[in-house]
Amino acid sequence: MISVDPFSRLSKIQEYINTIIEDFDNMEIINEGSEVIIPVVYGGEYGPDLDKVAKHCDLSIEEVIKKHSNKDYLVYFIGFSIGFPYLGGMSSSLATPRLETPRTIVPKGSIAIAGSQTGIYPLSSPGGWNLIGQTPSHIFNVDNPKESKLKMGDVIRFKSISAEQFKDTSL
Repeated sequence: MISVDPFSRLSKIQEYINTIIEDFDNMEIINEGSEVIIPVVYGGEYGPDLDKVAKHCDLSIEEVIKKHSNKDYLVYFIGFSIGFPYLGGMSSSLATPRLETPRTIVPKGSIAIAGSQTGIYPLSSPGGWNLIGQTPSHIFNVDNPKESKLKMGDVIRFKSISAEQFKDTSL
């Protein structure tokens, strides 16, 4: 991530970026990225907005699930709320606007779509994204964030599971 003063002159920003590019080979890689499978039960009580997303995208529920779970997603960054991963790479055919009125509480593990991104609510919190499913996996370690399941640079894939499998806490 590059941070610059928004009041800097463009020439100074270009000079700074060129310096970074020249030193790229000497930079330490913080996270080479891991591949992580995230189990998800889609729809029903676990994904109350799945029908709405399907209608908005002019797709069947099965098509939404297939398109969402047959992609690799890059963890762009972790933010918004503590431990929330913003995932890049979602099919543009699933893009759906945020809710007009955010929920006061979104359950921990909810898989959601807003605009052209998908993400996972690591903790119960307010939120305005469309909930399409939920994972039983604990993706964020409150006591030791460095030991969380996902880090920037990881590649994840969602795997559709049944409601019965969701209840298996060993996932």
